[in-house]
Amino acid sequence: MMNFIKSLFMPAANKTTAGALAAKFGLQLRGDANAPVRGVAPIADARAGQLAFYSTEQNSNAFKILPISVLENTRATVILVQPEMAKHAPAGATLLITDSPRGNIVKILGEIYREKPRFGISKHAFIERGVFFRKKRTNYVGQFVTIERGAAIEPGVKIYPGAFIGRGVVLGRNTIVQSGAHIENATVGADCVINANAVIGKDGFGYTRQGGKNIFIPHVGRVVIGERVSVGANTCIDRGAMTDTTIGDGTKIDNLCQIAHGVVVGKECFLASGVGLAGGVVIGDRALLGGHVGVANGVKIGNDASVGANSGVFRNIPDGESHMGYPAGPGTEFMRHYAWLRKNSKK
Repeated sequence: MMNFIKSLFMPAANKTTAGALAAKFGLQLRGDANAPVRGVAPIADARAGQLAFYSTEQNSNAFKILPISVLENTRATVILVQPEMAKHAPAGATLLITDSPRGNIVKILGEIYREKPRFGISKHAFIERGVFFRKKRTNYVGQFVTIERGAAIEPGVKIYPGAFIGRGVVLGRNTIVQSGAHIENATVGADCVINANAVIGKDGFGYTRQGGKNIFIPHVGRVVIGERVSVGANTCIDRGAMTDTTIGDGTKIDNLCQIAHGVVVGKECFLASGVGLAGGVVIGDRALLGGHVGVANGVKIGNDASVGANSGVFRNIPDGESHMGYPAGPGTEFMRHYAWLRKNSKK
């Protein structure tokens, strides 16, 4: 009964076969090419008609290698597995053999649970005159979407119900804007995902104190987002005051982040939930910021640097270094301080 209830909340799978997946992703097939794949499940829970994977890859400490008995006893019809593990698969199972099951399961999930294409403009959407659709028949605009004049919508863009697209906004090819997102004073590159209720391009928190009063500084910059960027739900990215706020290609921003005016984030970065970047922060390429990291005004974080969760960064971090703590410092220094405190607090 519980499995039935759980199935009601699972996304609908696109039916395919083991042979079709092997051909599409260059996998070695061993077994029945016509074996059906009606969904993906963890290897310990998989049932007939489902695909599962087993891997001894350990790309980080977060990946746990399951006991070999889990593979030996799985009921999955199709198993994605490494060559050296194939001998442990149950008799009769169809195998998709690859050196990287973890890497390929990501592709297979995207294929099996790919959302069916949506097209068309809802009659309940409000689209001002002067909106430019480069290839309108490839776009989807849901009900109660607002698009103001001067906006440019490239082919393949999908805008879900209730989103707002302001004047002059550019949405790149195949970008998805989820329900409730608000975008203005911005350009968004190709293949981006702007998740629900994200706010992009509003004025930053810029004030000056004159005569004992806080005076707002007008903002005239934009937000410039590169290609393949993901912006999490309820994340805010402020426009620049005089320079642009920029997000580099491939960067992934989690939910509930705040990126202030004039910030520059490089390519292929990860910003976990709750990250707050003050105005003028510059982050290099491939940087990793853990959850709830706060970075003070004008700080520079180098290429390939990382910052541990809940850290407060008040000084620059050179390329490749790992910092943590409050105030943040080199990881080894932080651990020495922590060890000293633990030792001496017991006295």
